Amino acid sequence: MTEYINELIGILNKELAKCYKIVRKAGSVIQIVRGNTVEATIRDMGEYLIMTIAGNNYKYDKWYTKPVHLAKVITQYFNPRCK
Repeated sequence: MTEYINELIGILNKELAKCYKIVRKAGSVIQIVRGNTVEATIRDMGEYLIMTIAGNNYKYDKWYTKPVHLAKVITQYFNPRCK
C-alpha cells in the first residue's frame, strides 16, 4: 500500500463514512462500497492512479493531483448520492 493510497483512505474514511465503506484490496487497490455494491475502484499504477466509476476509467497523475485534491473530487461525486 503506497503512502498516497494510505493518505487518500484516511481522508475518504472521514468524508464518506455516512454511506460508504473504503475497502482495501490486494496490492494498491481500494474500492468504495455502498451496501454490497462496488461504486468505484481506485488502482495505484505507479506514476498515476486509475479510478473506475460506472465502467468509465479516469486517469490521475499523482504529481499534479495530491490525495487531498482527489479526495475532494471523489467526495463531491459521492456525497450527493448519499441519501
